[in-house]
Amino acid sequence: MSDESNSGDCALTADESTVERSTVPMWIVVFTLILLFVGGIYFDRHSGWFNPQVYGSFSSAEQLEAYQPKSGAAAARAHGKVVYEAVCGICHGLDGRGKPGQAPALAGSEWVLTKGINRLAHIPLQGVSGVIRVEGQDWNLNMAAMGAALPDEDLAGVLSYIRSAWGNQAGTVTADDIKKIRAEMGKSVQPMSGQQIMSLPD
Repeated sequence: MSDESNSGDCALTADESTVERSTVPMWIVVFTLILLFVGGIYFDRHSGWFNPQVYGSFSSAEQLEAYQPKSGAAAARAHGKVVYEAVCGICHGLDGRGKPGQAPALAGSEWVLTKGINRLAHIPLQGVSGVIRVEGQDWNLNMAAMGAALPDEDLAGVLSYIRSAWGNQAGTVTADDIKKIRAEMGKSVQPMSGQQIMSLPD
């Protein structure tokens, strides 16, 4: 008799420990999906990601990138590009490929892709007269000291730009670098030949 009562107690305890699983009401699932859908539409219409009023006036990703806010070295290069296109691009080309009989290429040039920037900076600061060899080709030209009148920040920006544009990968030039080279040059702004420039420390 006691065994039967014990087994009955065990069965009762097992029944009592059974927990019923509750399901989420279907209206909550549907309501959540509707909220997500409406939220996605709102975000799409108000975020500007695909808004033609925001992006319709740009013809390429590069053009859009030019208008993005920049700071630090990126800002200096962006400003350098503007100065380069106004002062240097007429002869060397906006694409840095130079112009036959007028000016050598800067894209891939050994004069641009140097470890130091001393020789490179002397070219716009003093100008070039006579023969200069660029990528195995002799150029007999006269280049005025186009950078002599530029502020240190502008010339540094130009040199930084040409050292990073068109596939070039070289270090950034700072305004302090240009200031130091100007101080070492003194008042001399006489054009130099390629040989004279090569005699300078890099």
